[in-house]
Amino acid sequence: MPGDRRTRAVARNIEEVVRLEQEAERARPPSSRVADLIAGMAGTLWFVVGHAVVIAAWTAVNLGAVPGLPAFDPPPFGLLGGLFSLEGVLLAAFVLMKQNRMSARADERAHLDLQISLLAEQEVTKVLQMLERISRQIGIEDRVVDEEAHELARMTAVGDLAHDLHDRLPDR
Repeated sequence: MPGDRRTRAVARNIEEVVRLEQEAERARPPSSRVADLIAGMAGTLWFVVGHAVVIAAWTAVNLGAVPGLPAFDPPPFGLLGGLFSLEGVLLAAFVLMKQNRMSARADERAHLDLQISLLAEQEVTKVLQMLERISRQIGIEDRVVDEEAHELARMTAVGDLAHDLHDRLPDR
């Protein structure tokens, strides 16, 4: 039976995560969707193969290896270089747009994780405080609550912890 409850709780959590992700997906503007699509396509083997085919065909035509097609960009293929330079600039912009969006989403998730962790900390502290009170009231406090449990039952000063961590971590 406890496994069933855990399964239901996990299923609820999964459904909530999926709902949040779908909500974030729906909130994305069309420009973001286009940028993600282009950045995603650029990172595939087909993109590389397509470029290799275009370069080979371009080179063949412009070296006069294809009868009936006049050369339009003689070596050193300045037009081809210019087109790929333009494509590189645009692809870099699309990839940066996608990375910026993913970074912002990761920040949102990190803030949510922090909020959940803070709530869990507060809940556990309350449970420990209740355990102390109950064990004191029924006279078994000495057997149940040790010094560490007593320390953990105190409210955590999150701001102080953050400052201590910041002060002790090496500068980057």
